[in-house]
Amino acid sequence: MRTLLFAFVSGLIFGLGLLVSGMANPAKVLGFLDLAGAWDPSLALVMVGAILVGLFGFTVARRRRTSLLGHPMRLPDSTVIDRRLVIGGLLFGVGWGLAGFCPGPAMVALGAGKAKALIFVVAMVGGMVLFQVFQSLEQRQHRTVGS
Repeated sequence: MRTLLFAFVSGLIFGLGLLVSGMANPAKVLGFLDLAGAWDPSLALVMVGAILVGLFGFTVARRRRTSLLGHPMRLPDSTVIDRRLVIGGLLFGVGWGLAGFCPGPAMVALGAGKAKALIFVVAMVGGMVLFQVFQSLEQRQHRTVGS
């Protein structure tokens, strides 16, 4: 129960932060990404703030074996930059640049009843399903080749 409460409060703070910062507004995000046009640099401050909070959080987390709720810390340890990571990053960036949404702000906007967010979330879930299909096909192919 405590874990669910912490997750709810964390999500609420995150969502409110996205709303207050303007990250859930695709027009503001696209204005930030439009470097050659009417560039709106205000989201740069939001991103710098998020990076600083993240650096602090990960620095503290690396020194701990368990979370504040007593769960084991499971931080990413891979430093490999492979084809899948690069392609995934490119797809994420293109989607963000076209729609003005990334997953967190899209969910906030969806909760606010924005139709554009619904289209984005459906496309995002479709991409996740396609990834799972290709992942399982790839694993099946490796098992067949390995046999």
